[in-house]
Amino acid sequence: MLTLRIDGTRIDGIASFYDEINRVFMADVDWQLGPSLDALDDMLYGGYGALRRHTEATIVWADHAQAARALGVAATREYLLDKLAQPERFTVAVFRSRLEKLDADGAPTYFDTVLEVFRSHRGIDLALE
Repeated sequence: MLTLRIDGTRIDGIASFYDEINRVFMADVDWQLGPSLDALDDMLYGGYGALRRHTEATIVWADHAQAARALGVAATREYLLDKLAQPERFTVAVFRSRLEKLDADGAPTYFDTVLEVFRSHRGIDLALE
């Protein structure tokens, strides 16, 4: 089975999270994922990048606590406010509701959502270190 390793010490925000995802998953591809949860989800289905020809993989996320802090409340708030500033592209009510929940509960953070994306893929075993 394929094993890939995400280095949480390389992550200091959403942009660097996708830099790390591209380093790990897209090294042998001549294009990169943009900063999108939908793109992350699509990539985890396989078919290209490191997951090409693999139906199962173990992803070891080293120093995930660093990434959790970097993708925490502050980064999530910035992400949601950015979406709210683009009403022509995004459903304002959805992102406003997420921001209200974040302000009330401190969750879900961007990190929480990324974990949900990984865990929604049956062939992906995510190990947090």
